[in-house]
Amino acid sequence: MESPLSLSTEERRPEPIKAVPVRHYGRWIGGAVVLVLAALAVRSIIVNPNFRWELVGPYLFDTRIVKALVTTLWLTVAAMAIGIVGGVILAVMRLSPNPVLSGAAGVYIWLFRGTPLITQLIFWANLSALYPTFGLGIPFGPEFVTFETTATITLPIAALLGLGLNEAAYMAEIVRAGISSVDEGQTEAAGALGMTRARTLRRIVLPQAMRVIIPPTGNQLISMLKTTSLVTVIGYTELTVVVQQIYAQNYRVIPLLIVAAIWYLVCTSVLTVFQGFIERKYSQSTVRTTGWASRMFGFRLGQRKERK
Repeated sequence: MESPLSLSTEERRPEPIKAVPVRHYGRWIGGAVVLVLAALAVRSIIVNPNFRWELVGPYLFDTRIVKALVTTLWLTVAAMAIGIVGGVILAVMRLSPNPVLSGAAGVYIWLFRGTPLITQLIFWANLSALYPTFGLGIPFGPEFVTFETTATITLPIAALLGLGLNEAAYMAEIVRAGISSVDEGQTEAAGALGMTRARTLRRIVLPQAMRVIIPPTGNQLISMLKTTSLVTVIGYTELTVVVQQIYAQNYRVIPLLIVAAIWYLVCTSVLTVFQGFIERKYSQSTVRTTGWASRMFGFRLGQRKERK
């Protein structure tokens, strides 16, 4: 019998393993079922005459609807600006070692998250019933300037206050979670170098916390775009309200609802792409090769790879 040591290198080399890929039949079956259902849904939407697609185009750029869309976008951006600024302030107060600041922020968050947004909108619209006038002056002393509440808190201002102050309570928890995700050792190191608490927050903590803060903030922005429809309870008009007013006159309910849905989808798609750009900007350790389509629809166009 020949010894293995006497064999040549080629003879001692083991035979290559014939790897057989695993067959994922369930995935193919599930994918086929989804494609069939999607094809049936698309066909039903296209061929069903009750959708009245011929009326969607003329109303899509109707002057009344475009004007209402601009109002909706303005209300969304302004309310989110109030919510983000207020949320950062409340989050810093909530994390403050001062019990008065922390307690005040906790009460605010508890109050505005614990009551319905519709109730808050109606409250701001009827604030004059509680305070017919309000003024500026010395606390517990004379007032220098007095304003009529009904003339100052108009319907747009009431809608803005209701949406923005309510959003601040939710943004406070998002920002607090982002700040808490940063290692406390970095704050302690910054303090050892002589940096103030405010500068440490601005230069070290918040830039790192943005990676945690931005995704839920993008979701809140998209949610705010649709939440603006609630201002109808105080008589303020935006996209949904105008669409309802139009189909209440001509009874073309479905085409006008489709118009509103198309505009909302366009706006949310743009916001989703914008959110993706901001997330990539604040991603310091990784680079995403996936595009906006993968973020919107869930399939991967590339792989996540580490930056060298």
